[in-house]
Amino acid sequence: EFGGVLHFLMQAKMEPGNRTLLQLSPTVQATRSNYTKVHRGADVKYIDHFVRPGHGRVLADVLQSEHGSWFLRKSNRNMIVEAVDDVPLLDDFCWLTLGQINDLLHESNTVNMDARTVLSCLPHAGDPRALHSDVELLSWFTAERSRHDVHTRRIPLAETSGWHRGAYSIDHEEGRYFRVVAVDVRAGNREVTRWSQPLFEPVATGVTAFLVREAGGVRHVLAHARVEGGFLDTVELGPTVQYTPDNHAHLTGADRPPFLDAVLAATPERIRYEAVHSEEGGRFLNAESRYLLVDADETTLAADPPPGFRWVSEGQLTSLVRHGHYVNVQARTLLACLHATREPR
Repeated sequence: EFGGVLHFLMQAKMEPGNRTLLQLSPTVQATRSNYTKVHRGADVKYIDHFVRPGHGRVLADVLQSEHGSWFLRKSNRNMIVEAVDDVPLLDDFCWLTLGQINDLLHESNTVNMDARTVLSCLPHAGDPRALHSDVELLSWFTAERSRHDVHTRRIPLAETSGWHRGAYSIDHEEGRYFRVVAVDVRAGNREVTRWSQPLFEPVATGVTAFLVREAGGVRHVLAHARVEGGFLDTVELGPTVQYTPDNHAHLTGADRPPFLDAVLAATPERIRYEAVHSEEGGRFLNAESRYLLVDADETTLAADPPPGFRWVSEGQLTSLVRHGHYVNVQARTLLACLHATREPR
């Protein structure tokens, strides 16, 4: 706290996959191999505040998934720790209030994915006036997990169909989905100053959106129980829409993803929030999605949600984020953005 106001220690962090190179990241954003110095790099700044007891008061601490369509069973530990002693301010770091961060969330490619997902873990007051009780919501979610059975196995790259390995990348034969490329990186302000790695590069910009409604004076979002091959537990709650439209351009009618066309056709007065945000720049190259909060139209409000969809209050979604593997990474970004729209700008 400074002057009774909570501030968050943010880092201006370079990631090789960011289109804008620098974005605001959490105080610490490091893999275990980084902070245990497997690569013989420099110390990770401020790491002791998160891995050694006695350095602060823990406000949130939860294991969360990353992109279940792009990662296989990958989790991150998301933490918020309130410092109890003075914290020295190092180069590339800055204290920002939550209000300042919320303003920056309205800017494209400014607050990185890891910061957004950690911010979604901030405690917020719930509301008992949700359309469905917590017990009803959890029962529905458990039923969704129970009715899906997903088996994932590794196969050699040579056994994949529809993919070609070229001189500099691995590409889909129809130019859809993504490509895998290699990069050579030099960065003077990282724990390791030079390395080479593969990066996953989507071929087009995604669209990630919640349809939003007010019910009984409480904000609700239309959540989708998504099945993704990389999840640890089959199903997590995702946004109403989480697609790359170009990948589905050849589909028509009922084959189109649910609600995608309704979001793409939304008029400006129905859009509560819009910004382009990057995904994890340490693993993905120029991976961007257009994130939206869109008021539901009359047709959607008049009908019961289709199977796999459920109206969830903002408070209920916030509560579920504080438990591991209930809310996917895209929905957590949108939840942080939803919190950022609470107050007029």
